[in-house]
Amino acid sequence: MFQLIKPDTRIDFVGNRRYAFLFSGVLTALSLLTLVVSGPRYGIDFAGGTLLHVRFQQPVDIGGIRGALGDLGGEASVQDFGTTKGEYLLRLPESASDLAGFGQRIRRQLDGTFGAGSYEVLRTETVGPRVGRELRQRAILAVLFSTIMMGAYIALRFEVRFGIGAAVALLHDVLVTVGALVILNYEFDLTIVAALLTIVGFSVNDTVIVSDRIRENMRKVRRQPLAATINQSINETLARTVLTTGTAILVILALYFLGGSVIHGFAFALLVGFSIGTYSSIFVASPIVLAFERAKGATTRPQRAAS
Repeated sequence: MFQLIKPDTRIDFVGNRRYAFLFSGVLTALSLLTLVVSGPRYGIDFAGGTLLHVRFQQPVDIGGIRGALGDLGGEASVQDFGTTKGEYLLRLPESASDLAGFGQRIRRQLDGTFGAGSYEVLRTETVGPRVGRELRQRAILAVLFSTIMMGAYIALRFEVRFGIGAAVALLHDVLVTVGALVILNYEFDLTIVAALLTIVGFSVNDTVIVSDRIRENMRKVRRQPLAATINQSINETLARTVLTTGTAILVILALYFLGGSVIHGFAFALLVGFSIGTYSSIFVASPIVLAFERAKGATTRPQRAAS
């Protein structure tokens, strides 16, 4: 039977932890830098405003649409949408939105330029600025609390050091994913929040599997150094990790390439998050457990010498 990873694999994951920490530190710093310098591009859900998704019967120039909006054209954002020609997204910030019949006003202006039957409104969204701010705050809290609660669960299920390692790894996954979305100028809306919460759940699942195997091997071989136990545990679960993540990524790639532009941001966030989550469960969470063990040993050695 075909085996992707042989059972006798002995990769020294712990021995490469310094390079992994350096790599993770660079990714995290880059993500924080992008958040500070440019910041996320919020969608209508979080920024407030009005969005119209329209489809024209005949191809229309973006400049013509912006001109048809009249005095609103300077503040409006008009962009192609999807793979079908003739579909556009019209976005106006909350400062330019009337919020009361604003969609009807845009329709009247488009009717006057292109004709009433020349286009179809597929979707209309209007969010007030106060609601947008509240949604943004609740989204941040949801991701933060889910990360903390997952770490607390692992701390109660295993040990405190396992919980801290899991929480740091999850925070690392979310920050790297957010940084990638900001760099590629993806829009942050409620679907991105759903993707981040999915990433937290997926990443903690892999961390639980590795942590459970480490605890099991610690009980079996008590005299073996913890570094060797961690390496053994990761190698034993490596086939399961690769196969689970690989099949999930295949589905995400299908979503990204075949699901249309409306789901690109969601699929891209999952693609980055699942990949970095698998990496962090091996190279971030587990080495942190080892770091606690060595820090404990360093504090107890002087006491033994004194006695």
